[in-house]
Formats: sequence, structure tokens, C-alpha cells
Amino acid sequence: MTDFRDEAAQLVRSLRAYVEWQAETGAHGIPRVGKQGGRLGQGLGLGQPAGATAVRQEPEPSPTPPAHVEAPKTPTAPIVQLDRHVRLPQMAQEVAGCTKCGLSATRNKTVFSRGNPEAALMFIGEAPGADEDEQGLPFVGKAGQLLDRMIAAMGLDPERDVYICNIVKCRPPENRRPLPEEMSSCFPFVNEQIDLVAPKVIVAMGNTAVAAMLDTKLGITRLRGQWKLYRGRIPLMPTYHPSYLLRPSPQQLEAKRQAWDDLQAVMKELGLSLPKKA
Repeated sequence: MTDFRDEAAQLVRSLRAYVEWQAETGAHGIPRVGKQGGRLGQGLGLGQPAGATAVRQEPEPSPTPPAHVEAPKTPTAPIVQLDRHVRLPQMAQEVAGCTKCGLSATRNKTVFSRGNPEAALMFIGEAPGADEDEQGLPFVGKAGQLLDRMIAAMGLDPERDVYICNIVKCRPPENRRPLPEEMSSCFPFVNEQIDLVAPKVIVAMGNTAVAAMLDTKLGITRLRGQWKLYRGRIPLMPTYHPSYLLRPSPQQLEAKRQAWDDLQAVMKELGLSLPKKA
């Protein structure tokens, strides 16, 4: 009887020590039988002579999964694809009521965008002109008509295959260049438009758009035709603004040729078939 009581007491002491060790180390589970065999009690120090120190055996680590088995990933909803058709109209309403800069006092209509918000190609210009201010749509005047012809020459539809907007959403008086504070007031809208549309390629047209998108002071003649990255992730092609291409000058024909070269580079980036040479 005495031997049984001693063994039971030893068992209780060993179990208490093991539980305390688990609490201290954060371990859990019961040690498995060692490679040399033996009963479970041996891992707790049971069956040893009275007075012997119990040897604490740490649990074996969980087996490592094979290298080719990937850990399950929690699926994430494609937020951009799901909410662009809801959020963009909301933004257009926000822009319509915006009074962040002085242009709100002189505008007729705000000019948010036109085209397809699911398009792979996005064109970004400078600011609305008189025709745009009247109609509330970007690039609907003479420069816009030229832009549409350029897009058509790429084999694309201006309303179905591209998304078009401006850095500034209100017309500057007398079509002057937007001021830095006017651009900074509007740029959060532009950033969100880009995030929602998620284009594969952006074409930035003219000095103002390129300066705002790339945070640079270099002129368009220095930058055009050279691929850049917008926020380190979206290929961006700087090129001339259509209004510049309409302006009579000794460089007009060469500028048009260069702009067409830029658009052909965009087509190549998008995997579009280049037009056959005559």
C-alpha cells in the first residue's frame, strides 16, 4: 500500500511540474514516445526510483508540410472591380460640389471623365477648356476631336476602350495653366480615379499632366517617348497634348510624328497590333 501511495504522489508531483512547465513556456500537448520506445510515463519521469529528478521532455515540433504545398490563403474580394461603378459616380458628385480652390467660383460645370472605367488605357490631360466647361465632359473641343482620331488610329474606340480625364476638374480662366494649389486640390481625385480604373497603361499629355504625375520640372520635349512608372507600378507614357499638335509651328509635323510614335509604343505595351505601313 505504501509503495502505491508513494507512486501516486510521485505521479501527481510530476503532472503538476509538467503543467507548470507548459504554463511557463506556452507549450501544449503530451510528449510522444521517444525513438527508443518506452511508456508515456517515462516522458514525465514516472517509473523512476523514488527521489530521482523528473526529466522534462519538450514536445516534438509539428511536422513541416512539403515544400510544394502552399499554405491556404484567405481570399480577398476584388474591391476595385466591385466598387468602381459605384464610387466613380459618387466622386463625380463630390467634384461637382468641390470648393477647395478658387476655380469653383468661375467654373460653369465640373469636368470629371468620359469613356470606359474598365478600360486598360487611360489618357490624362491638363484642364478643361471652354467647350468642356460648357458640356461637362473632357476633350470634346478641337483638341478632343484630334485625340479621338488618334485613339481611332490605334484601332480603339474612344468611348469603349479608353478612360479620359484631366488633372484639374474645373476650367482655369482664359484657359491659363492651372496653379500649383489648384492641381494639389484636385490631385486626390485623380489618384482615386486611377486606383479605381486600374489601367494597364497611362498616357500623360502635356507639361502640366506630366509634371503632376511624375513630380518633375522637366519639360515634355525632354520626357516624351520615354516610359516612366506612376507610383512605381503603372507604365506611363508622356506625350504631347493634342492642343499643342494643333498649334501651327515649324515643329508641328515632327511633333505629330513623335506623338504617333509614342502611341505606337503604347500599343506595343498593351499587345495591340500595330498598323501596317503603306
